[in-house]
Amino acid sequence: MEAPSIIASLYHTISSHTSDVNGVCFSKTKILATCSGDKTVRLWDTDDYSELPCSPLCGHTYYVHCCTFSPFGTLLASCSTDGKVIIWDTKTGKKKGVLQHDSKSPIRVCRFSPNSQMLVSGGDDNNICLWDITTETLINTFRGHEGTVFGCDFTPDCQHVVSGSSDGDLQVWDARYGHGKALLLELEGHDLGVTYCDFSPTFGVSEQPGPPTGTSRFLLASCGQDDVVKLWDFTSIAGTTSVMLKERQVLRGHTGTVMQCKFSLNGKLLASGSIDKTVRLWDPLTGAALHVIEGHKRYVTCCAFSSDGQYIASGSNDKTVMVWKLQSEQQLFTALETKDGLYIEDVPQTVDIDMSSQIKSEAEKWTVDDVCKWIEEIGLDQYKDNFRKHDIDGQELLTLTQESLMTGLGVDSLGHRNKILRCRSRLLEHPIVQQRDQDAGVPDEFLCPITREIMKDPVICSDGYTYERAAITSWIQKGKDRSPMTNAVLVSKDLTPNRSLKMIIQRYLNP
Repeated sequence: MEAPSIIASLYHTISSHTSDVNGVCFSKTKILATCSGDKTVRLWDTDDYSELPCSPLCGHTYYVHCCTFSPFGTLLASCSTDGKVIIWDTKTGKKKGVLQHDSKSPIRVCRFSPNSQMLVSGGDDNNICLWDITTETLINTFRGHEGTVFGCDFTPDCQHVVSGSSDGDLQVWDARYGHGKALLLELEGHDLGVTYCDFSPTFGVSEQPGPPTGTSRFLLASCGQDDVVKLWDFTSIAGTTSVMLKERQVLRGHTGTVMQCKFSLNGKLLASGSIDKTVRLWDPLTGAALHVIEGHKRYVTCCAFSSDGQYIASGSNDKTVMVWKLQSEQQLFTALETKDGLYIEDVPQTVDIDMSSQIKSEAEKWTVDDVCKWIEEIGLDQYKDNFRKHDIDGQELLTLTQESLMTGLGVDSLGHRNKILRCRSRLLEHPIVQQRDQDAGVPDEFLCPITREIMKDPVICSDGYTYERAAITSWIQKGKDRSPMTNAVLVSKDLTPNRSLKMIIQRYLNP
């Protein structure tokens, strides 16, 4: 299935840190953690992005480089130039433990294992340390890199660790207890240095619990100072030390060092943040570029998806964290609710097609041209000619079934048939007629909050809301320094063009 374009709109901005934001991560318990060069880690309630009572977490004495939640969200780990990994209790904000490399060198990255039993950390001593979380003891120290370790992650089955360093190499380590040969594979990853790596949490994962059997295959993403993101096929054979890491695809688009790359929890999206000030969204299975998120004034250092995949947070050297709401282009346009908010064709196989008499009365008047326009509007214009060829007008549209769509109109895809029937059941919400009434049924996202008119030049203000440029400019020029929506003080008067929304509005007005 081909993923549609993604639209990202600024949802909230956090401006509490006083130095570079270096890490962001979401927990499954609706908490956002952020860490910064100001030596703090902060926790936020994702319902309203208020800071939790136990925040900020103060324990590091230098720059904090990374923060990461345990899979169940009960623990948070952060690492720093002070050479420490601190484990925090997310409910109380208190320290649960402190881990430190023998060298006491700065630690750049730390990651929990998917089963919550281990943690891996890497840093300036070129080493990777594997820790037992329960006992807070060192399991093993992996020595092999000749540069600072910036990236590391566990395979989804917890059997291996992949790490990357400033020398550009990727190394694969055996993470099983007591195994003799730790380093299993080494290869060139990125020409100018690896900055991060992340395994897809879903790709190739067996539904059976326990150790893997046979051949295991996973998907790894890495990024580096060569301005690209790379996808790798990781393969291992159970009961042996045989592993393989094969380059699958190179994702190009960034114009500067890519600082971090992260998969969504369902594995359907990949995000990357760069010193080119953007976050890019990719389809990791096809390598397709889906969207470019712009808004930060300086380097984007980190990014992370919420557990439901509907939001992404990005951190920057501009000292802010921006939270973006994600929607598919078709979802925003048709205002349909989808299974996960991202893939419009992921709809239930059983669709309720009961329609009120008002819907039927509206649709029965449609001509063949109206129906074809509607088919194009919902993103299935490849079937438009078939609908025209068979003279499908409004009355015929109301009689279509799964069988007639497949056998009579050549709609072989079950997802496409479901989509047509589902959209048909929503015609009352978004009627498509030749002479469209633009004052009725207009999606609220298209209206300026100040003027309540369809926006022609939408811009994002520092409060996270989108306004018509002339309206918000006039508001600010009148000396009003508070948000029209929240009444909070506007931290900046800068306005960022919302190009994605402008494109959608133009398509809405000119179908």
